[in-house]
Amino acid sequence: MISLRIAVPFALVCVVGAVLLVRGEGRAVPAETATPQTVGVMTMVPATRPYLRELPGRIAPTRIAEVRARVPGVVMVRTFAQGSEVSAGDVLYELDPTPYQVELSAMSAALEKAVAVFEHETRQAQRVEALVATRAASQSQFEVASASARQAKADVALRQADVARAKLNLDYTTVRAPIGGRIGRARVTEGALVGQGEATHLATIQQIRTVYADFTQSVTEMHQLRRALAKGDLEAAGPEAAKVRLVLDNGEAYDHDGKLLFSDTTVDPSTGQVTLRAEFPNPDGDLLPGMYVRVQIVQGVDPDALAVPQQAVRRNDAGMSEVFVLRDDNRAVSQPVRLGRVVSGNWLIEEGLKPGDRVVVDGFQKFVAGDVVTPQPWQSERRADSSIR
Repeated sequence: MISLRIAVPFALVCVVGAVLLVRGEGRAVPAETATPQTVGVMTMVPATRPYLRELPGRIAPTRIAEVRARVPGVVMVRTFAQGSEVSAGDVLYELDPTPYQVELSAMSAALEKAVAVFEHETRQAQRVEALVATRAASQSQFEVASASARQAKADVALRQADVARAKLNLDYTTVRAPIGGRIGRARVTEGALVGQGEATHLATIQQIRTVYADFTQSVTEMHQLRRALAKGDLEAAGPEAAKVRLVLDNGEAYDHDGKLLFSDTTVDPSTGQVTLRAEFPNPDGDLLPGMYVRVQIVQGVDPDALAVPQQAVRRNDAGMSEVFVLRDDNRAVSQPVRLGRVVSGNWLIEEGLKPGDRVVVDGFQKFVAGDVVTPQPWQSERRADSSIR
């Protein structure tokens, strides 16, 4: 009985000891003795970077003409292919010319009659003038004959104008292209009555071999840019500043560079923005009027800019921007930064970093703030260096 009482406590002690031994063997290794994780790091080096602005814009044709019916009539023939290229003077529509041919014949007959009357009145005035010299006719008779001749002459001029107007109206029944370019859809079909009470819109011709890109910039940004140039934070852009580039709606860059034409001198009071215009070649017709694009324009140069890849920037719980910077002992600490604009996929850093700082670019999932890490050059940097070589 006594031996049983002694055996039970002894067994419990053995079990407890075994549990403690197992727990001791499974204890985690202190963080200080863990192997540092490898992360990609880039060193901040000042570099000259352009002040590149990307602004929204729309494509517009260099010339546009609305083809309209200048005289009333019924459309007899449409001679152009919709969406094709036409030249100035090409026939686009033909209206029924019959009413205008009849009018021209009537005006021509009236002109012949007026010419005959003028010739008769002129000869009559000449005869009266001869009789006045022999006192066979009075001076008043000569004045009446002369006035009749001048009136007949004026009537001839009026009839000539009527004939010219009738010829012009007859010519307007053939609708021609006022400019060369690409013609759009036909707005009327054969048999339609056009020009009745207003100049009917028949088609639209646009010149798009060269196009405009109209884009806007806020006047606040323009003032900030001027102040930065005045303070020396930015340098004036060089001769290449007049060149601009396009980014299409799918994110691809347009193949041809353009040139800046002008900046508007007035501010839109409803938006507070200024309109700018650039000109781009469009040999393949890829740019169509009304297309949305983004225009990239160099407005200055930052001679000692610091930039980090976008993936290196994180947001803290307060919504502020920060990056991880390595101290001399390779310990990663968070560093708040103030971001500028994005240039070529990199954030420009306005405050928070200085030349020589080592910024973590990738490997964030391997550590937390305060951990010691093993830095290695950022992999993308190594690939870019090898491609340059």
